Parts: sequence; structure tokens; C-alpha cells
Amino acid sequence: MDFLNRFFFDIYPYLAGTVFLVGSWLRYDYGQYSWRAGSSQMLSKKGMRLASNLFHIGIIGILLGHFVGLLTPHWVYEPFLSAGEKQLLAMVAGGVFGALTLAGGALLLKRRLTNERVRATSSFADILILSLLVLQAALGLTTILFSVQHLDGSEMLKLAEWAQSIVTFRGGASQYLAGVDIIFRLHMVLGMTLFLLFPFCRLVHIWSAPVEYLTRRYQLVRNRR
Repeated sequence: MDFLNRFFFDIYPYLAGTVFLVGSWLRYDYGQYSWRAGSSQMLSKKGMRLASNLFHIGIIGILLGHFVGLLTPHWVYEPFLSAGEKQLLAMVAGGVFGALTLAGGALLLKRRLTNERVRATSSFADILILSLLVLQAALGLTTILFSVQHLDGSEMLKLAEWAQSIVTFRGGASQYLAGVDIIFRLHMVLGMTLFLLFPFCRLVHIWSAPVEYLTRRYQLVRNRR
């Protein structure tokens, strides 16, 4: 058990992170024809707008919340926000964005499985990654039920210490997770697994945010006479 704990929370984060970065780079260099979002909106627009908007708004909020919440040192917010207050804020915001992600993801998954045209063009990886994202959102919402039992913020501080130890390459990060409920550990392992699978599925389109559209010149399009 101690070996599994060290593997998943001391070694696995770096394994997943390496595959995430190197794999994305290699796919961009050698597989650009497969670098796409693979949108199925042209095949069927029914329910697509609602489901896609719910899912993307929710998951962007979750990613930003996890990034700020886990990687911000305690001393930064301590003068004006206690650990308990920060955890309560994380529970409320995470609950809202998690519910949006779960609802949107479930609708997208249902559409991909039940719409004949969309299902015919869906790969195993498409269905797998969407299923895992829905499962991850469900696990994340479930952690709120366990966070309620630690409103002093103690669990959140342990998770933050672990995350900050990982990104700063400090050894023995798993020691900070002593006593943390299993639901948090499952949520963390599945999250890292999603990073591991990232280069091999349609999620790579996240790297291709159209930021350059903000600065490029306008294109003039005229009707053919």
C-alpha cells in the first residue's frame, strides 16, 4: 500500500506530466493532420449548443479554480481569507462549475452514443475521454460531501501542499496526503491520467486557442458577382 501511495503521488505526477508535454510536442510536430477538435456539429446541431456551452464554461472554471486554489501559497491569501473560508469558496464555486461540466458532459456523451451520425464518426478514444471527463466531474462533486466534514480547511491545505511540492520538485510530496479521504485520491489519480491521455486524443485542440485572432488583420470577403 505504501508503494502504491508513493507511486501515484510521488512518481505518477511526473510521468503524466512528461507524457503530457513531450507527447503534445511530438504530435504537433509529426501528426498535425490529426491535430483537430473533431467537432461533430456539422453532422447534427440538435442539443449541441446547450451541451457544449455548459461543458466548456464549466471545465474552464474548474481548471482555473484548481490552478489558483492549489498552487497559491497559503501566506498569499492568509491576511484576508482563512483556510476555512477559502475552502467554502472552493466548494461553492467548484459545485457550480462542476455541475455545469457534469450536465454538459453527460449531454454530449448521450448525443455521441445515441445519435447515429455522430456515433458513426466517433472513435473509441472520443468516447473514452468524454466518459472519463464525465466521471471526473462526478468524482469532483462527490468530494464536496467529504469537504463538508473538514470546514476548517485542513484537507484543502494538505492537497495544496502536495500540489505545490510537485510543481516545485520537492521530494516526498505524498507525505502531505496522510489521512486524506480516498475519494480525493481517486479524483487526483484520474485527473493525472487525463493528462497522460491528453496527447493521444482530441484534447490537444486546447493548445490551439485562437489567440492570434485578436491581433490579425481583417479579411475582406466579397460575394462573387
